[in-house]
Amino acid sequence: MQEIFIIVQYISLLLLVYPAANQPGEACAAAGEEEGGTSSQSPAAALILCRACGHELAVGTDIHIVQSRLALSSRNDTSIGSRRVNVQLFENPHGHQFEVITFRKAAVTLQWPADKHFSWFPGFSWMMATCPRCRIHLGWGFQPSDWPDTVTKNRFEESEHTFLALITHRLLREDFASSLLMIPKSFNS
Repeated sequence: MQEIFIIVQYISLLLLVYPAANQPGEACAAAGEEEGGTSSQSPAAALILCRACGHELAVGTDIHIVQSRLALSSRNDTSIGSRRVNVQLFENPHGHQFEVITFRKAAVTLQWPADKHFSWFPGFSWMMATCPRCRIHLGWGFQPSDWPDTVTKNRFEESEHTFLALITHRLLREDFASSLLMIPKSFNS
């Protein structure tokens, strides 16, 4: 059991050190399409996991592009299968930079009260978003600044005016995680 834990820790460390390792090459994806290969799961339905613990956070269809004029840069990426998503780079007041993808919803825990200061999205207040299982910081939730500093979880989730910005290197696609697991030959019959 401890050997499996060490292997999982090694893979997690490898993915943190080489975040681009979880992005399949576009050439490989294109080759699969040309050969008539089909994925068992559509890219839009790709399941997004917490990289630290594997908790299911969202699906690709939950991505909701919210552009900010305060982003240091913005690019399209194939982080979610062959679907292009908008990745924005931001810097906090301490000089730490974060690449984020914005989501309409995700299974995260929001830490109210919301703060109006230093928001990357003008007109919105932010609060921390953490993984409900391992409590690692995954990103931020954004709500309109004219709302009260604390609202109910239901009001946040049901509103069309709220969104989440999750840190790309803290996320993992389920299909990529599954490709890392190998079944020992002795288990195959």
